[in-house]
Amino acid sequence: MKYDKNNVGPLNDIRVLDLSRLVAGNMLSVYLADFGADVIKIERANTGDDLREWKEKGIDVYWKIYGRNKRSLALDLRSIEGMDVVLKLVKTSDVFIENFVPGTLEKMGLAPETLLEINPKLIIVRISGWGQTGPYKEKPGFGTLIEAMSGFAALNGFADKPPSLPPLALADMIAGVYGAAGVLTALHQVNRSKKGQVIDLSLFEPIFSVISSEAAKIQLTGIPTERTGNQASHAAPRNIYMCSDGKYVALSGSMQSMAMKIFDTIGKPELKRDERFIDNNARVKNREQLDAIIGRFMMQHTRDQALEIFEQAAVTVGPVCTVADLIDHPYTMGRQTIVHLPDEDMNTIPMHNIVPRLVGTPGGFRRPAPKVGEHNEEILRELGHYPANKS
Repeated sequence: MKYDKNNVGPLNDIRVLDLSRLVAGNMLSVYLADFGADVIKIERANTGDDLREWKEKGIDVYWKIYGRNKRSLALDLRSIEGMDVVLKLVKTSDVFIENFVPGTLEKMGLAPETLLEINPKLIIVRISGWGQTGPYKEKPGFGTLIEAMSGFAALNGFADKPPSLPPLALADMIAGVYGAAGVLTALHQVNRSKKGQVIDLSLFEPIFSVISSEAAKIQLTGIPTERTGNQASHAAPRNIYMCSDGKYVALSGSMQSMAMKIFDTIGKPELKRDERFIDNNARVKNREQLDAIIGRFMMQHTRDQALEIFEQAAVTVGPVCTVADLIDHPYTMGRQTIVHLPDEDMNTIPMHNIVPRLVGTPGGFRRPAPKVGEHNEEILRELGHYPANKS
């Protein structure tokens, strides 16, 4: 796979100013950039986006992936010249992304009212931990705090262990995807009304949305769902099981028909008539006993043997993989889920392909993640705002 500057995506007429740092804003803007938007990262000179400091063996792998397809413009936003450039870009942009503490944009003289006066069609995405309104709007909003307070950590992990945070910036990532959907919705509305608007994007609400059924359950039962590890509170059987070779498989029998098929496949058809396992409610109540039965079957086979048995029976079982397993996995290779692009530090760097896949108007790879300020001269010349040392 190669970068192609001439790759034109469906958003090639959209310009995005991204003043955000770290994950949520970059997740949002990389989606737009992958589909052709001209994403200009406004960065601090020398240091740039804080995501550049998330390194492995001294290499900024996170930035290389989530900074792809973007251009970098290094500016001093405290200077008159820097602000002048930003305001000129606002006039020609469609989307403006920021994740300052609420109120900071106003202090900078870039309040939404000011930006919309300059460009009435502008979409302003304001990313913060807790939102632009409410009693927490001025509190620090790091993803870890949101993952803890949102209810996610309390549901994640095992009942006999403390609540568990996700091993990645999950709240930020989910917010970024929601933000991209919000931008596309707002762009559609701009085409109708010719008016821009503000998108108030908190980190809290997107991650809460994926567990919000808990609120209804608590209203009905009065009891928060306890942590169940790899099991599900709403369906059984569902778990990860060790095989005889020490490898693992994941199994899901959340549908009644699939649960019945599982019992036949493990050689226990009598369980279909067992009152403990006769329907989903019964299985959930007796899931530990059911897991023990399924676990004994798994331990009689290697992972590959178990996968073959269940695949032949059309049962929903799959392997537990690490990303190391996926690099050359038949699925990811056949689907091209992971692509390898040229990289000056690593020769080639693996990363996720464009998501989702639009058959008629696909996205593509136009440029690698930029160095800090790599496109200063290019962008300033486009504005007719020449660097001081150029004629």
